[in-house]
Amino acid sequence: MTLKIVIMGLSITSSWGNGHATTYRALTKALSDLGHSVTFLERDVPWYREHRDLENPEYCRVGLYRSLIELAHRYSDSVRDADLVILGSYVPDGIAIGEWLTAGATGITAFYDIDTPVTLAGLDSGGIDYISPGLIPRFDLYLSFSGGPALGIIEDLYGSPLARALYCSADLRMHAATAAPPRWCLGYLGTYSEDRQPLLERLLLAPARELQDDLFVVAGSKYPDTVRWPDNVSHISHLAPRQHSEFYCSQRYALNVTRSDMKSLGFSPSVRLFEATACGTPLISDDWPGIETVFSPGSEILVASGARDVVQILSEIPDDRRLTIASNARARLFKEHTPAHRARQLETYYHEARARRQSLKSANRRRIEFEEVK
Repeated sequence: MTLKIVIMGLSITSSWGNGHATTYRALTKALSDLGHSVTFLERDVPWYREHRDLENPEYCRVGLYRSLIELAHRYSDSVRDADLVILGSYVPDGIAIGEWLTAGATGITAFYDIDTPVTLAGLDSGGIDYISPGLIPRFDLYLSFSGGPALGIIEDLYGSPLARALYCSADLRMHAATAAPPRWCLGYLGTYSEDRQPLLERLLLAPARELQDDLFVVAGSKYPDTVRWPDNVSHISHLAPRQHSEFYCSQRYALNVTRSDMKSLGFSPSVRLFEATACGTPLISDDWPGIETVFSPGSEILVASGARDVVQILSEIPDDRRLTIASNARARLFKEHTPAHRARQLETYYHEARARRQSLKSANRRRIEFEEVK
């Protein structure tokens, strides 16, 4: 069964300063490969307009809008007629859009939370403006970047009819291993985050200061001038997705560090885990609950709590073990974590939500018939 899918997300056209674009690109490509028709609707805002690195993807139709009025005028029919309509987190005016689409869509509606830990931390305080507690039960399906206990919280505390994990993945057509010798000892790819920076300091900058004969690299935008980069650490302000593969392949190890909300909630793997693994680069990560459900510590990923752990890994692990860890992780990725896996999971969740809706309709119809008989 092929589906007409409409996704309203933060951005698919620009990867500058956000991790949403790579997630949406991998997922929509995989959905297209399965035969589904995908339309992606994106708010046309200056920041992304000025930094677009993918204007016309071949695997989905992109629709840009500059106001809620334009969105409703141009795309109401598409939303109404779609089999599945997905609203993503951090979409401008997300609450208003969510109310509009859940009222007008005839197919299954879903909220795709690419920022679940941040969302759950901010729902009660009113610190987020893209979803509200009252809106969550109106969606047939809540797709979460976090698995584990987060799903129970979303269903039991916030009333979602169906909460399911839909992790990110790496675009395997863009991320692949090469035979080029590594240029850097350890590298990190990620936009600056105030709560993530102390971990980056501890797990990359501090080891770099100790291992002054080795080279390190950090790629990502929005780092303030107050960050003091050691002389042997290169900083790249932005890397387009097409450059990620070369970047990862140029490292002996890639670093993963986790934002505090994600770390507290757990079960929230970052896209860099899958991108680096697809490129054959072994990972060093901070520890977080559920990491073992993604990759096995010790055999598929290495876990570090401080600078001393990182220095020991970089200095003492022989190259054959390093490459074995990378190979094991890559095998796990191809078994469980490809974009095709995510697309098939979404298909399964769609059918689950559709069956639930049909079951509720049948139950209501029987109740009405029973009342009429009485």
